[in-house]
Amino acid sequence: MSHAAPGNCARFAAAPIAGGGTPVEEWHRWQPPFPPLGLGPCPGMVVVAAHPDDETLGFGAAASELAATGIDVHTVIASDGGMAWPDLSGPEQDRLTEARRAESRCAAEILGLPRPAFLGLPDGGLAAHESRLADMLTDILADRVAGIWCAAPWRGDGHPDHEAVGRAAATATGRTGAVLLEYPIWMWHWARPDDVDVPWERAARVASEPGAASRKQRAIRAFRSQLHPDGVNREAILPSFVVSRLRQVGEVVFR
Repeated sequence: MSHAAPGNCARFAAAPIAGGGTPVEEWHRWQPPFPPLGLGPCPGMVVVAAHPDDETLGFGAAASELAATGIDVHTVIASDGGMAWPDLSGPEQDRLTEARRAESRCAAEILGLPRPAFLGLPDGGLAAHESRLADMLTDILADRVAGIWCAAPWRGDGHPDHEAVGRAAATATGRTGAVLLEYPIWMWHWARPDDVDVPWERAARVASEPGAASRKQRAIRAFRSQLHPDGVNREAILPSFVVSRLRQVGEVVFR
């Protein structure tokens, strides 16, 4: 069980996705001088995602660029992704789980990455499995090259699953000596420039080469189950303005 209080879950809950969140123009006007994150020293990378698609949305270009240079990149997806909509029946959840796994495999192929590992923990309930997830990630990191880097959702991202995975990754990297990088996704929705709830002093920008950025954009389109409505009363989980904002702000990590 998790013993940590949620970071910014209340902030995210108070900013409904349908409301649009912080406009990308506001982020563009801010333009803070984040230092670059150099990928050259990376001896290997494990990218951890809460749900199938987080790995691509949050760190896809960097992962693709690393893989293109011959660095071993391993992707781990914590949840089964079956609860994107809360009213799904059991069979519908099973079908969505399989669809989302297929989408992540397709995205990985576009990015030039090996197939992801799926841990199959329950979507929407990762905080209850945080200790188990930390142990699983510890084993994964311990089996890889010394000093490996681990990119995971930011512990303050606002989504409960993202924050739980971020805490588990922080525990695992602390145990193994791996280098932790935390990528935000929903922060760009609920936060504001100079927001006091964001550790901007730890931020670094990943400046990926154009080919990797292009592969990321094609990989994002693989997640059809999240980008399009499902049925009459189910809106897209990732509206176009959310994806556009993530594309335009680029990849930023907290070190």
